[in-house]
Amino acid sequence: MRTTLTLDDDVAARLDRYQHERRATFKQAVNEVLRRGLDALDAPESLPPFVVEPYHGGFAPGVDPQRLHALLDELEVDDAMAESVQP
Repeated sequence: MRTTLTLDDDVAARLDRYQHERRATFKQAVNEVLRRGLDALDAPESLPPFVVEPYHGGFAPGVDPQRLHALLDELEVDDAMAESVQP
């Protein structure tokens, strides 16, 4: 089929580089690039679905989840003490 096609400058430049790299005619380059693009549109999504696998981390031994506020208080005191010692 013969047709007239107007290409944007950036597309024409990329197609020209593609053509020269492959030592192909302009017609061969256009047909190859169009086939690749159309094949990609027809191809089904190849990525597997994302699945979240839950992980039960739990707390470190000796940490009581009912007393997390006390642990936070201790950590804040430790930080304050460390800051007051630094010059």
